[in-house]
Amino acid sequence: MIIQVPSLDELPALRAIERAAGEPFRGLGMAAIADDDPPPLELLTEFQRAGRALAAYEEAGPGGGRRPVGYLLWEPVDGCTHIEQVSVHPDQAHRGIGRALINRAMGAPPMPSRQWGKDGGRAALTLTTFTEVPWNAPYYARIGFRALPEAELTPGLRAIRAHEAALGLDHWPRAAMRREAGWQGASSSRARTNNRYPGGGTKGRSEPEGARPTP
Repeated sequence: MIIQVPSLDELPALRAIERAAGEPFRGLGMAAIADDDPPPLELLTEFQRAGRALAAYEEAGPGGGRRPVGYLLWEPVDGCTHIEQVSVHPDQAHRGIGRALINRAMGAPPMPSRQWGKDGGRAALTLTTFTEVPWNAPYYARIGFRALPEAELTPGLRAIRAHEAALGLDHWPRAAMRREAGWQGASSSRARTNNRYPGGGTKGRSEPEGARPTP
């Protein structure tokens, strides 16, 4: 599996992944989340040009072609790498793709750079997510994230949570989570992300292993 910044031509494929990843929410009675529009191309372009987008690809087949099967968007928030979105196509679930994207993002410096892990070192990861969706908070807890109590929310995370509440995402329980930069489990990833985009930001749902992600 390959993880790299997607090309501009591949951004429409990320939107298709997002649509497919939303469908599992329908089975939980969260049709509004399933029906939510994927991030617009303009927003994806901003992330791509800033070097804050990652896509996971299948290895090239006999014909040399390959396609993205998952993606992650991030931005710096209060000195941390905040995962705005991480989604994996349901057909590619349970292959460690979401974990691999998140582990790769952990090498991202808290300022924009394409040289993850080389320019600025690792930063803690944060995200916001649904607490009762199996592939959201319970999944993140298994890969080193912990739920943050209200007293530990940074100003940036408070602003994100307030925006999510204004969008109606708090109709279902949500929380902010954090994984420290020194977490040791990242090295066990097999490879080389949900948030539900509040307006111009994140979707607010993290769904790495088969459904739309964090936050």
